[in-house]
Amino acid sequence: MNSAIVRGLLVRGMLAGVLAGLLAFGLAYLIGEPPVDAAIAFESAHSHEEGGEELVSRAVQSTAGLATAVLVYGTALGGITALAFCFALGRIGRFGARATAAFVGLGGFVTVALVPFLKYPANPPAVGDPATLNQRTALFFLMIVLSVLLAVGAVLLGRALAPRWGSWNASITAGAAFAVVVAIAMAFLPAAGGLPHGFPADVLWEFRLASLGVQALLWASLGLILGFLAERVLEPRAAAVTGTSPAPQASAPAH
Repeated sequence: MNSAIVRGLLVRGMLAGVLAGLLAFGLAYLIGEPPVDAAIAFESAHSHEEGGEELVSRAVQSTAGLATAVLVYGTALGGITALAFCFALGRIGRFGARATAAFVGLGGFVTVALVPFLKYPANPPAVGDPATLNQRTALFFLMIVLSVLLAVGAVLLGRALAPRWGSWNASITAGAAFAVVVAIAMAFLPAAGGLPHGFPADVLWEFRLASLGVQALLWASLGLILGFLAERVLEPRAAAVTGTSPAPQASAPAH
């Protein structure tokens, strides 16, 4: 794969990230903002400090601010995913562009979103001690790094075992090893902290479920859109086929 193709895939990955970010923003606004508003209301009702003037209004935060953050995140994520796609293509099996992009998207969701979420789930406003914010942020990113490295190790383990055990058995073994080591890492890492007294459990559940749903939509749409765009670059002839070609008609026999 030459540099021109990699550059083209990188641009298409960023474009896929923008489109996926738009979808994620729509879902985040619909199901993520209501629990955020409820958490802010709880924090305001139980805060003993006088509220100062807001530098940015809540309306701007929930619309333009949210859209900007999600689109920037999606664009950066799309570029990184495109580079991961370039590395994975042809190395994880005899898959085409769409299947490889789908596997990369699935792997990204599991390692970057799901596994860290299981240990350090997202919290709405009013949850978590502000004094430990830097510590909790560092632990969350440490969990992401560990998850990605362990996933790479699991892939290498699966490839090493495949010639002797077969692809299916090797994949099951590598996946089980990944799950066991991740569980051990989670057991040794410190907890994130408790909830404030009286915080509504349903608000916390709705916020965390919405956060995970937004991540799932972002990664799923990113993998599908990137696969569609990458196929146009890597397999232009196959991508141009919209259906089966009609069979050629037999010519009349000569007399």
